[in-house]
Amino acid sequence: MPGARVGLARIVALGFCLALALLLFAAREANAAKYSVAQCGWGVDADAGWWDSTGGAKFRSDGYCVPPPGHDPFDGIHLKSFTRGGSTVSGTRFARWRWEAPPGTGITRVSGTWWHALHDGMEQRIGMGTAAGGFVPFLTASTTDVALRDFVAGFSTPQPALEDRLLCARGADRWCSVEPGSWSGIRALTITIQDDVGPGAWVWGELVAGGWLRGAHRVMFSGTDDGGGVRFAETLLDDSRIHLHEYACAKALIGSEWRGTRMRPCGAHGADGVMVDTARFSDGSHRLHHCTTDFAGNVGCTGQQTIKVDNHAPAHPRALALIGGDGWRRVNDFDLAWTNPDQGAGSPITAALWRIRGPAGYDSGVKTAARPGVTNIADRSVPAPGVYAIDVWLRDEAGNEAPPSAVSVPLRFDNVPPGIAFEVAADDAGAGLPATVRVDVSDQQSGPAGGKIFFRRLDREQWVDLPTELVAGEEADEAQLVARVPGDLEPGIYVFRADSRDAAGNTASTTRRADGTEMSLRQPAAPPGPPTAIATSRPAAAPARSKTRLFAHLRWHQRRGESLSVPFEATGVLAGRLVTAEGAGLAGRRLRVVARPSRGALAKRRVEVVETGRHGGFRLPLPAGTSRRITVGFRGDAELAGSRRAALALRVRGGISLAASPRQLETGELIHLWGRVRTRGAPIPRRGKLVAIQYFEHAARRWRPVLVVRSDHGGRFRARYRFRYVSGLARIRLRAVALAEERWPYAPGASKPVLARVSGP
Repeated sequence: MPGARVGLARIVALGFCLALALLLFAAREANAAKYSVAQCGWGVDADAGWWDSTGGAKFRSDGYCVPPPGHDPFDGIHLKSFTRGGSTVSGTRFARWRWEAPPGTGITRVSGTWWHALHDGMEQRIGMGTAAGGFVPFLTASTTDVALRDFVAGFSTPQPALEDRLLCARGADRWCSVEPGSWSGIRALTITIQDDVGPGAWVWGELVAGGWLRGAHRVMFSGTDDGGGVRFAETLLDDSRIHLHEYACAKALIGSEWRGTRMRPCGAHGADGVMVDTARFSDGSHRLHHCTTDFAGNVGCTGQQTIKVDNHAPAHPRALALIGGDGWRRVNDFDLAWTNPDQGAGSPITAALWRIRGPAGYDSGVKTAARPGVTNIADRSVPAPGVYAIDVWLRDEAGNEAPPSAVSVPLRFDNVPPGIAFEVAADDAGAGLPATVRVDVSDQQSGPAGGKIFFRRLDREQWVDLPTELVAGEEADEAQLVARVPGDLEPGIYVFRADSRDAAGNTASTTRRADGTEMSLRQPAAPPGPPTAIATSRPAAAPARSKTRLFAHLRWHQRRGESLSVPFEATGVLAGRLVTAEGAGLAGRRLRVVARPSRGALAKRRVEVVETGRHGGFRLPLPAGTSRRITVGFRGDAELAGSRRAALALRVRGGISLAASPRQLETGELIHLWGRVRTRGAPIPRRGKLVAIQYFEHAARRWRPVLVVRSDHGGRFRARYRFRYVSGLARIRLRAVALAEERWPYAPGASKPVLARVSGP
């Protein structure tokens, strides 16, 4: 036993010296990257290999490092080498447990626990394995000591391996007895590994492929490390982390420190990818790089790469206009020009998008004029005469565009000459020239704009123009050219010609009446008699016609008026009376009723004829449809002058439904709202229908807005709302309102209210 005590004293002294050397080394190499590995303890297994120099004939191993869950992690754990049964083992023969540092690293410190039972020249030696296969022990025991002894050792030069040997410590020509058997044990190892070589880092993918970016893009990254392995991957934009990825590593948290549970805790290679939402960053150029961190804390980064981000659509074109003005034209060729908005830090404008909409639901679809800095669109045309609208919006190099930002200008095309014909009148029958000549002019597109009436004697070639006035008709596309005929024309046959033009510049000329006959009139010779007979040769003026008065109003249920609002799909009634100036009813007269739908309706103008009853009254049902203006007119006859009623306004409220879920909720919870805007005879606006969600404020007895959404092209809408400030129990009434807007031919209409019960603290 004295020998054992001397050996133990030497071991303690050696451990003290090694610990001191370790402290001095740590102080000198404070910047060295290191990590610790826990082995056979703390519930961790051993990453070690066992080998027997006798080929398994004289030694055996035994390891027990991980007790069952719930047990003491150090209860009975061990890594042991035993001599096998038999008589002897030759000198220099040994068995070992060996821990190898990863390539490019080295072991700088070891601590742990050892114990042993040694007989007849057997020794336990713990030391460092060299690169050439040698072995340099720093701990040696030759006597039995089964008490668990702690040890610690440090190395100024990192070592490639750690070994625990059970050895016959005699010459090769001698032997050690294995009766009784010997064994060595080791456990609770903490191995410190120095790793000074940083990892490699790579990055690729859509995010760094170049060009302007918007939305989410994938970036791929990878790292390599031959030492402790890659542990973290970090992607940075403008030196701020946008993603941190932790690779799977064999590690355990021991005493507030992460230790590896294998000599190389992490994989030597790692790769992954992540979607990066560029909308989180401001528009413009940014610096991106990627870094890999190994288990020892070494960091390797890629170089800086520039990415360009733009997630905002350009503003609308500035000063969009048609070259040549937006009036009517008879050449089907339209050119547009504008000024592009300032893009600031965003990407440049590279395309203009346009869409032509027109009568009968015409839609050209979205077309593109793609070229850098585009500021004009040339040579556009429309399919037929009419009024169209072209919507123009912009797209930038990143692909951002916002159709709702479109600016519209009208395209007015009319290449159809106006319709023109002389009026067929009773005084055309040859009795003489009338006092005035009238020409009916119609043009369904740009409308009548002017004209001239000419005449000449049949036996002369020179046309003489008459002072002509353009008189507007009841409809915008109707007018009359009216010219007064001189009263002193010599007898003979006169022919008449009318020239007319519309607002687009199309012209038409005719010498015929509406019934196709030539517009020619005879001026008879004056009858013999006193000179005064010449003055009375013209027919006597027609007797004055009696004045009439026309009354009309709109009805729905018990309501009536000149302007009336009715629910969606409701039918109304037009009613009234035609009377003389004295108030007597005029029966059997035909009245012309014109209904003009509001802008945006698919229905066309509707003309109907209604006949007055026995007392001059009339009644006409109005079918369900969109809002409209209704005019009623009496043209008159030989005895009665015509009369007309100012336009009546039938306002139809829009149809809309609303549903909600849940109906009972607590403060802070979301209520989901959905519904549909109903359409009858009108398309949903191109950008969707505006819908307001409102709640009823009991104190003010008024509906208040909550939020505004747009429907899809089918009229369906969805919304969410969070009740944040409700305390106690509140009964909240909600409704949806289809708001008024341009080209929506309905008045604002509300849904039936829904009731939500909200309870708060």
